[in-house]
This record gives sequence, structure tokens and C-alpha cells, in this order.
Amino acid sequence: MVDERVNYSMSDKIDFVLTWVDGNDPEWQKVKKQYISNKDTGDNRDIRFRDWGNLQFWFRGVESFVPWVNKIHFITWGHLPKWLNLNHPKLNVVNHQDYIPEKYLPTFSSHVIELNLHRIKGLADKFVYFNDDTFITRHMKKSDFFVNGLPCDTAVIRPLINTFRMSTGAIVSNNMEIINTNYNKNEVIKNNFFKWFNLSYGKHFISTLLMMPYKSFAGFLNPHLPNSFLKQTFEELWQDEYEVLNKTCYNKLRDGRDVNQWLVRYKQLVEGKFSPRNPSIGRTYNLTNDNKEVVDAIRTQKYKMICINDNDKDPIRHFEKEKKLLINAFQEILPEKSSFEV
Repeated sequence: MVDERVNYSMSDKIDFVLTWVDGNDPEWQKVKKQYISNKDTGDNRDIRFRDWGNLQFWFRGVESFVPWVNKIHFITWGHLPKWLNLNHPKLNVVNHQDYIPEKYLPTFSSHVIELNLHRIKGLADKFVYFNDDTFITRHMKKSDFFVNGLPCDTAVIRPLINTFRMSTGAIVSNNMEIINTNYNKNEVIKNNFFKWFNLSYGKHFISTLLMMPYKSFAGFLNPHLPNSFLKQTFEELWQDEYEVLNKTCYNKLRDGRDVNQWLVRYKQLVEGKFSPRNPSIGRTYNLTNDNKEVVDAIRTQKYKMICINDNDKDPIRHFEKEKKLLINAFQEILPEKSSFEV
């Protein structure tokens, strides 16, 4: 049944939201040092704030492959790339204090930055959220992100298995606790059967089938790609789960007791407010000391979207070398400056 509270004929405009941090900014480091000590238990790893110097290719990809985007809301602590054209008519620079409630500031947690996105002034009812490690590398249509006013996504049940420490497993578990205490798995699937058992999911279809005997949701496939959202879903989640979200937003660093923006996505899935999409639209790569596969995927434009995830599972020994390889690959497919660059 369609939720009558949602007006699916709202504006056809689709905004992009991009978050970025320059971990090399001495002023940012100074403020962070004032609030974060070595005794803090949150995620303070350098990879959470390391800049790979490839942000200009995000803007080039948007201009070349998705010129239809309505507005880009660029979220920053306050620092800005020297090359960014601040006068671009589609660019809205958003500082943390512009939309995050003062009681949560300053913050060094992506969870706080993400869970308050709906508060951005002028944000469209439909938007796509990008981390600064997710890029568009081929032409995309509006229907790759929204169909009939609904976010495009992949509804696949899959348990998350942690293979290294400091992964997102604990946070996903917190998300699932909220989902399973508010929604009945069998009823959810019955109400939108063909959205859960959809042939467009390919081999991932089998995972959901195997998880059907279990009473509760074990977890969902998390492609780690740009997520399409209805702003209203954020508003409803804050209304229904204020205590949980409020507690998360007081943490200065990412914390294993948090929830994150995936909870908003999960809410859209279990309420049927999405349109099925093949997960092969993009691919996530974890950067290591051998990134040939990542470089080849960029150069050949193998996927429409790609995530280049920094991690310390295989700590990178020659950061500048690997950084240059990625920049050169992007330069091959997007050699010309965009109008977002001065």
C-alpha cells in the first residue's frame, strides 16, 4: 500500500549532496585537537580524514555525465579547495554550522554530518548523497536514481560479516535493532514481494531466498555507493527515533554505539519507498598496495559509479604513488576542467 502522506508528484528536481574534509588543514587539526584526545574511543584513524587530491574529478564527472542535476550542496567544515568556483550557479557551499544544530558542534563524525542532511536550507525533496570517495564515471539518467518519485535501490537481505577491526559491523547491528523492533520481516516482504524478489538483482536474489526461514532481518546488502533519499524519510526518522539519533549526534567521532545514514536507507527499503535497481550499476573498491583493478575500472569506465574506499586493512605504504596512479586514471577520462573549477 502506498503511504498517502508521501507526495510522489513533488518537484522533479534532484539535488546532489557531497561531503568533504581536508584532513591536512592546520586550523581544522587545531580545533579537532581541542575536542579529541587519545582517550576517546571513537574512530580517529587518519583514513577517516585523508585527502586523495581527486575531488575535482567528482565535479568533472557530474558536469560531463549528469548535467541535469539541479543543485550541488557541498558540505565542508569551512575549508575549501583553492580551485573551486564559488560563483557557480549550481553550487551551494554549506558549512556545518549552516545546518547542523549548534549543540552537536563541532563534529568530526560523518554520522552527525549525514543524519542532519534534511536540514540543509533549499535542499530538494529528492536528493542523492555522495561521500567524497564516490564518483560518476559514465553517463547517467535521472531514472538511475529515482523512478516515479521513488529512490532507486537494491533490497537484498544479507548478514554482515566483519573481516577486520573498526569495521561498520557494530553500527549496522544498531541500525538493524531499530528496523527489527519496528517492522515485521514477513509483512514487509509480503507487502512488496516483487521489490524484494526482483530479477534485476541478479545473483543477489539468492541471498534473500536463503534468509527467508529466519524471523528477523539479518542485514542488507550495502553497496557503499551514492544513496538516493527522500528528505521526508529523514524527517520521519527524527520524529520516530529522536533519542537514538540525538545520542549519536553528540559523539564527536564515529562510534560503535552510533546509528548512521544507512538507517534512513533501510527505512525506505522496509516501507517499500524505493524502486528496484541492479546493484551492478556501480562497484566499491578498497584501496590497497596494489590498485591496478581500480585504475583499470576507472580508465575503461567499467561502471556508472565507483567508490574508492580508503581503509587500513592493508595499510598503504606508498601513499603518494597510489594517489598519483588514481589521479592519472581520472585524468584520462576527464581531462578538461569543469565550470566548477576556476
